Amino acid sequence: MASESVGGTQTVERAMSLLACFTEEAGELRVSELCTLTGLGQSTVSRMMSALDRMKFVVQDARTGLYRLGPAAVSLGTIALNGSPIFRASRQIAQNLARRIEIGVNVAELSGFTFTYLCNFEGALAPKSFAMAGRTGPLHATGLGKALLSGMTDEQVDEYFAQTPQRFTPHTIVDRAAMQVALDETRSRGYATEIEELAFGRACIAAPIRNRAGEIIAGLSASGPLSVLDLHAPHQELALQLIEAADEISVALGYSPSRTASAFAAL
Repeated sequence: MASESVGGTQTVERAMSLLACFTEEAGELRVSELCTLTGLGQSTVSRMMSALDRMKFVVQDARTGLYRLGPAAVSLGTIALNGSPIFRASRQIAQNLARRIEIGVNVAELSGFTFTYLCNFEGALAPKSFAMAGRTGPLHATGLGKALLSGMTDEQVDEYFAQTPQRFTPHTIVDRAAMQVALDETRSRGYATEIEELAFGRACIAAPIRNRAGEIIAGLSASGPLSVLDLHAPHQELALQLIEAADEISVALGYSPSRTASAFAAL
């Protein structure tokens, strides 16, 4: 019985490892490529991919033999997204904000030492040719990430920087002391900014989203090219709209600013 349990667990792990091979950069893969990526034998990969194909988690192109993720994977992702309280609370608020400010608006949820985009809405001045939902991002090189880091303890931030964060551009903050300055500024004014720290020609401004306990669990950001989002210029009005929208989402999640303030006052 125990051996059956181990075998079943191993089968699930192998199947999940195959699905995890598909990325935005590698949306279509051959059996040989899946073997290389997972270290599994060709017969094992072929058998498992056939089973996943029958269950519609993958689809194989009859002409090229390439596999891609199928409708069952899309369905599961949609169910997971719609089951997120943060997504449900933020979707309409973020969409309305994007319409008002005319640049892209994103919502992302903290997940360990990274974050995952839950939704994004294009602005008329900053359209995207791709969807952000499901993508992950680094905490140290984005406005959203700084907003999320601002809710962590010094020990947690130390642990993050102990992993030697990647430098994406010359502007990326990879020094712990420099990040402390940025986080202090974020906490004092209620929002974070990022200018060409993740990619050249891009900027971002973000505000934290809190849960019922007042913990920062997600973030709301506005992002776009420097040609339409110049954070070197005065941006207080945009920051205020972003903070108000993030607070509206927090309240929808059960956060009460007055209750939290009272709790802190009692400490």
